Amino acid sequence: MALELIASNFSLSGAVEVLKPLVSFVIGVVVYAIFVFKFYRLLARKDIFEINIKAGHKTSNVMWSLLLYVIKYILMFPLFVFFWFAILTALLSFLSKDQQIQSILLVSMALVAAVRVTAYYNEELSKDLAKMLPFALLGVFLINVSFFSFTDSIALMKQIPSNWVLLAYYLLFVIALEFVLRIGHGIVGMMKES
Repeated sequence: MALELIASNFSLSGAVEVLKPLVSFVIGVVVYAIFVFKFYRLLARKDIFEINIKAGHKTSNVMWSLLLYVIKYILMFPLFVFFWFAILTALLSFLSKDQQIQSILLVSMALVAAVRVTAYYNEELSKDLAKMLPFALLGVFLINVSFFSFTDSIALMKQIPSNWVLLAYYLLFVIALEFVLRIGHGIVGMMKES
């Protein structure tokens, strides 16, 4: 009798209806976590690009290596910075309530710059800093789904193109900062070798 009562409350269609949102959440959290894992590890690496410039080789090989080095840090690095900045700006626009877009842009670029600086100090610290915001967003989302307003966030992000001068200054700052960090790191490395 008790088994019949229990069995009458369960059905395949009922299970599908109940488990569908759970499966969606699990897939969403896993995909987001994998993305954040890959994202923060790349952002937090001191040497984003593997470059081998070896002294003692032919001048043409050294020049080729130097040319590749410059191309990677003048062309590719700005693209990486812009990508990281765009991701963090999008995440912050979902986290923020009643923020101006200029504040979100400032915090996003400050976080990118801070992660790059700490990567030269200690990559573990840099990784922790880089993953803090994305995982905080996930935590807020899991605790309070109603916290987010996609329409407000999209409206905020639509204001970004009108701030292109601010974006250009921020991007140039982080690129210059990276060059200063790389040069400083190279000088310190040469001093340690001598």
